Amino acid sequence: MIDRRLTVVVILALLAASLAAEAQPPKKARIGYLSANPQSDWKDAFEAFRTKLHALGYIEGQNLLIESRYAGGRYERLPQLAADLVRLKVDVIFAFTTPGSLAAKKATSTIPIVFAGVSDPLIPGLVATLTRPGGNVTGVTLITPELSAKRLSLLKEAVPTALRVAVLANPNFPASSSIVAETRLAARALGVEIQVVEVREPQELAKAFGTMTAAKAHALVVVPDPMFVSQRRRIAELAASSRIPAMYHLRLFVEAGGLMSYGADHVEAFQQGAVLVDKILKGAKPADLPVEQPWRFVMAINLKTAKALGLTIPQSLLLRADHVIE
Repeated sequence: MIDRRLTVVVILALLAASLAAEAQPPKKARIGYLSANPQSDWKDAFEAFRTKLHALGYIEGQNLLIESRYAGGRYERLPQLAADLVRLKVDVIFAFTTPGSLAAKKATSTIPIVFAGVSDPLIPGLVATLTRPGGNVTGVTLITPELSAKRLSLLKEAVPTALRVAVLANPNFPASSSIVAETRLAARALGVEIQVVEVREPQELAKAFGTMTAAKAHALVVVPDPMFVSQRRRIAELAASSRIPAMYHLRLFVEAGGLMSYGADHVEAFQQGAVLVDKILKGAKPADLPVEQPWRFVMAINLKTAKALGLTIPQSLLLRADHVIE
């Protein structure tokens, strides 16, 4: 009887030790972070990524090393930066934005990749399907094309007289065409005329706003793009000087002086990315981890900008806003 009890105790102890080992992060983890944006753009989101990893048991300098590479809005630098991370033999690449994620995928078919800030991973072929990504890539999608109608509808609610809406888009951005197409569909339903203004380089922005002004655009929707994010202050300034109310996909634009935004919370998206990275470091395969949607979507409104534009934002809209800058 004693021997049997001892055997059971030993088995339970071994099982408990095994489960505890599975629950702990690996002894050493090296994560590569690849971003198409400047380092200054996503400090809060990246800090949330690191904080989440810490909560999961990873401590930099002890069992975690993060190698960061930033393209500063220059897409042509991404392949080399991705190759750098591959040469370092990182365990996982956490890639931000569609261009960064594509560069990482082209650089390696073996190192697991977790993406964030990607509008639609199906369009550029990052994953096979959302439920079964296949290959070495998974992540958190912004489902931006589906939000195009919502953004235009909210903008129309804020500016009821807007009948001609300009759409600022970078045709070099992979998801741009699908977002513009969804915006056109939404415009028809709302009885709004759309004018697409293309910008490929920052130096083209001033001319683009001149085109909008000449066409007497009543409002503006800015299509998501890393280059636009890096130029958000310039875009907000041009919109203000042109007296064009604008809708964006990120609160960063509203904090920079833009009128309003609606989209995923990128801080939370980075936290989601950290959870996926942790799962992979503990043995999960990206091919088996479904692409996740954002935990929530947030709306931000800048009342200072509204006042400067002579707009009165409806109370019904203000009550639904998650962030109001006064």
